[in-house]
Amino acid sequence: MTPDPKSSAPLAPVPMAAPMAPHGHQIQARHLTELPPEGEEAEVELARALRDGSDNEELVALLKRVCQRYPTYLDGWARLGQATYRSGEFVTAYAFARVGYHRGLDRLRQNGWGGTGQVRWSTPSNRGFLRSLHLLMVTSDAIGEGLEAERCRQFLLDLDPEDGLGISQMAPLGKGEPLPAETLP
Repeated sequence: MTPDPKSSAPLAPVPMAAPMAPHGHQIQARHLTELPPEGEEAEVELARALRDGSDNEELVALLKRVCQRYPTYLDGWARLGQATYRSGEFVTAYAFARVGYHRGLDRLRQNGWGGTGQVRWSTPSNRGFLRSLHLLMVTSDAIGEGLEAERCRQFLLDLDPEDGLGISQMAPLGKGEPLPAETLP
């Protein structure tokens, strides 16, 4: 603090604004949000669907049941979107990714996230949201929404500077060029 030349009292420090990311979100390096774990029943049912889906069509049907039974289960929506993406149904996969993403934003806000700060992949309970956002990025690109795909990419990097999904290592997104389904987390 620098003393005021007209007074003997020191000046109060000026608060520094948090830096802004290109998509308009503030970046707060120290604020971490961790979503609470899903219910055990939902996780068991999802694991069973992923294990028992003998082909992608059956897997989609099983995942739809998981989402119908547990409509707030973020990883259920992400996995359903991934399965439809593998079928080449990019618009449908985009819709499922959007559901997981928006429900995830609601969940984050309910758990202290104010639109800023980090949500890391290294926390298993955050993965459903981050998987949904990743899928939103991939499907946006696949349907030709390159600007949205780039915003999602930057948001993922802002949320998880540790880059647990390896976003910074991905090839540049190409308008309307679907990524191989094997690259989905």
